[in-house]
Amino acid sequence: GIAGTDVAKEASDIILTDDNFSSIVKAVMWGRNVYDSISKFLQFQLTVNVVAVIVAFTGACITQVDHVLVVVVVVVVVVVVVDSPLKAVQMLWVNLIMDTFASLALATEPPTESLLLRKPYGRNKPLISRTMMKNILGHAVYQLTLIFTLLFV
Repeated sequence: GIAGTDVAKEASDIILTDDNFSSIVKAVMWGRNVYDSISKFLQFQLTVNVVAVIVAFTGACITQVDHVLVVVVVVVVVVVVVDSPLKAVQMLWVNLIMDTFASLALATEPPTESLLLRKPYGRNKPLISRTMMKNILGHAVYQLTLIFTLLFV
């Protein structure tokens, strides 16, 4: 607060400019909101990038062998990129567009009072939890199924 010493201010991670308890509550609420926004953004980006890489890689392998022994080619990892469904520049544009809109959508979400009702996360908690990893893989499988159905059927 206002009566804090210079040593305490230098050692702290956050400095509140008043002694009002509502400032502490608001700081905790915004901190949890930022953490949640980063988690949502990471989950979204990892899902999109996993799908894009698998589509580009598998598409390049499949177009090289004309649909013969696709599983063997993917498992053996023969990479000759000639006719990939997504070119490198297209992947960069997809990332640029998706990064921009996703970060705007997730970063501008206002904090809610319900953030204060949950327990705080520990310092050693991983940023990508088991639930997030399941969601990433589940959504990636769904998107890959849809994309490969549209591309190859």
